[in-house]
Amino acid sequence: MRRLVAWWEDRPVGELTQDDGGDLGFVYGPEWLADERTPAVSASLPKRPEPFSRRECRPFFGGLLPEEMQRRAAAQALGISEANDFAMLDRLGGEVAGALQLLHPGEQPVAAAGPWEPVPLDEGGLLRLLAALPVRPLLAGEDGLRLSLAGAQSKVPVVMVDGAVALPKAGQPTTHILKPAIPRFEATTENEAFAMRLAAAAGLNGAAVEPRVIRQPDGGTRTFLLVARYDRVEVAGLGTRRLHQEDVCQALGIPVERKYQSEGGPSLEQCFALLRRVSARPGSDVLKLLDAVIFNAVIGNADAHGKNFSILYGEAGPALAPLYDLLSTVIYPELSPKFAMKIGGQTWVEDLDTHAWSDFAKKAQLGFPLVRRRVGALASAIAAVTAAASEGLMGIGLDDRALERLSDLVRTRAEVCLSGLTKH
Repeated sequence: MRRLVAWWEDRPVGELTQDDGGDLGFVYGPEWLADERTPAVSASLPKRPEPFSRRECRPFFGGLLPEEMQRRAAAQALGISEANDFAMLDRLGGEVAGALQLLHPGEQPVAAAGPWEPVPLDEGGLLRLLAALPVRPLLAGEDGLRLSLAGAQSKVPVVMVDGAVALPKAGQPTTHILKPAIPRFEATTENEAFAMRLAAAAGLNGAAVEPRVIRQPDGGTRTFLLVARYDRVEVAGLGTRRLHQEDVCQALGIPVERKYQSEGGPSLEQCFALLRRVSARPGSDVLKLLDAVIFNAVIGNADAHGKNFSILYGEAGPALAPLYDLLSTVIYPELSPKFAMKIGGQTWVEDLDTHAWSDFAKKAQLGFPLVRRRVGALASAIAAVTAAASEGLMGIGLDDRALERLSDLVRTRAEVCLSGLTKH
C-alpha cells in the first residue's frame, strides 16, 4: 500500500492511498473527523470514518492534475504512466489548486512564512522557461518542484518578487499563474487578457490579469499572461496562505474525462443547484453565475465547461470563485462554436431567443423577467465598454489588430444577444 498524506496548512487531513492493484482510496484522519470546525476537502467527499473508493475520490484528486497533452508530456518527463493518478500526485502534488498539499508519510509542510529567497528571472530566464514548458509541463521533476494545476493549457505557478517573475522554492506557496501564448492559435494572450479585463469593466468578479511581452534575441517577441491566484492570500507576518477551492466537476464527483456536458459532464442546471446547496450566500452567487453565463455567451466562450467554474472556501464560507480562463473561442475556426453547457437547450448564440432564455430560466429555477432584464443590461454594458477594454491593452507590444478584431466580434455578438430578446 502506497500512501500520501493530505495536509491543510499545518494539519493532516487524511491519507490518499494506492493498493497493490493500483486502485486509489482516501480516508479522513480521526483527528480531522473529531474536530467539528474542520471542513470536508470536497462537497463530493463529506466527512466520514469509512474510506472512499476510487470511484468516489478520483474525481477530486484526479481533478488536481493537468489534462490531455500537458498530462502526457509531464508523465514522459517524470518517467511514469500518464494513467497513474497516484504517481502523478506523488511527483506533482506539493502545490496544487486549493489548500491541500500531498506529502510523503513523515514529511512535514514547510511554514508558509519561509524564509523564501526566490530568484527573479531576467528576460533570458523567462525565454528559457517558456521554451521548457512544452516538453516539461509545470517544470515537472525540476529542482525538487512539485507543482500541479488542472487544465489542458500550458501554465506554471510562479511567485512575484518586486514585480518580477520568479520560480518558487520547493514547498513555497505560489501567488500567480504564468500562461504562455498557445502556439497553434493566434493571439491567445491578447484574447484572454481582453476577456478578463472586459469582464471586470462590465462589473463581473474575475481574477486579476497582466499581459507581458518579452523580446527575443532575433528581434521578435513572446507574450504570456500573469494571473493572480485567488486561492492565495497574503497574511501579515505569516506569508502567503493557501485557500481551499474546487471546481464544479470535483464538487459533483465527476471525473475530468467527462467535463463536457455532451460527455455526461455538468449542466448549467447542476451548477446552479450546486451553488444553492453549498454556498454561504446562495442568492448572491446564483446571480453571479447568471452573469457569467450571459458574459460567456456574449463573448463567444464556447469552452466554459464544468472545470471552468469553482467554489472558493474562504473565511466567510463557500462562495462562487472569481471567474478565470475567459476566452473568446469562437474567433478560432478550428474550435467548435457550440456552447460547452447548453443554454435553454441551445448551443448557438443566434438561437438565444426569448424561448431559449425562458427555458434556461425554468431549468435553472430563476425568474424569466430577472433573466431577461439581466441579459439586456449586461449585453448593453459589455457593448459599451468593449472598445475601452481593448484600447487599454494596446500600445504595449501586443497584437493590436487582434484586439480590434476581438472588440468588433464581441460588440457584434452583444447586439445579437440583444436582438434575440425580441425574438420568439
